[in-house]
Amino acid sequence: MLSAILFDLDGTLVNTEPLHYKAWHETLISYGLEIDEEFYKTRMNGGLNSQVIASILPSLSSKEGQKLAEKKETRFHEFALELKPLDGLAKILRWSQKCGLKRAVVTNAPRQNAILTLKVLGLTNAFDTVILAEEAVAGKPDPAPYRLALHRLNISPESAIAFEDSPTGICSSVGAGIYTIGIASSQNPDCLCKAGAKIAIPDFNAEPLWELLNSSSRVTSDIWI
Repeated sequence: MLSAILFDLDGTLVNTEPLHYKAWHETLISYGLEIDEEFYKTRMNGGLNSQVIASILPSLSSKEGQKLAEKKETRFHEFALELKPLDGLAKILRWSQKCGLKRAVVTNAPRQNAILTLKVLGLTNAFDTVILAEEAVAGKPDPAPYRLALHRLNISPESAIAFEDSPTGICSSVGAGIYTIGIASSQNPDCLCKAGAKIAIPDFNAEPLWELLNSSSRVTSDIWI
């Protein structure tokens, strides 16, 4: 039976990716690197800042890389007040509450980003736990963050569903043995399914999602939308 729903943060609870792209684009120009959206999607989306910077600017020292990351995050924070929850999020949160399901956020985002984003969305107290990559032995795409979430919630992989918007995140949740649904807010649905998502949907209002949740024997049958 379904016991918990696990959500990625950026691109899943909220489509932050345009703002992250904008912040990265503006910051990297001063380092002599101009990126486009395709570069961002294929080389940067879903990764840890330290890993992304080491990959795209390998000549920077770790100290220089940290300074770059801080500049980017400062810029993102300036944009963050524009954020709105992904369509249908309130619906699935209400549904999960009626079903008595546990809820967690599992994210590669820096701590201050996660805190700020949840605050802007009014979701500071909406989850049983928030798992940060820095708390696990490794970040996504390693399964460690999702395994930590399962441990904290005291549930098995088979009793959870995860929502992820990037191949990196999907590799993490699928690697932890969790049934994963792709959120195609910033990536092509086929890309998400190739990474291991069972289905890919545009948002939480998508009819295939509710057909799945309402028909699944893993979900209590007396709950109605």
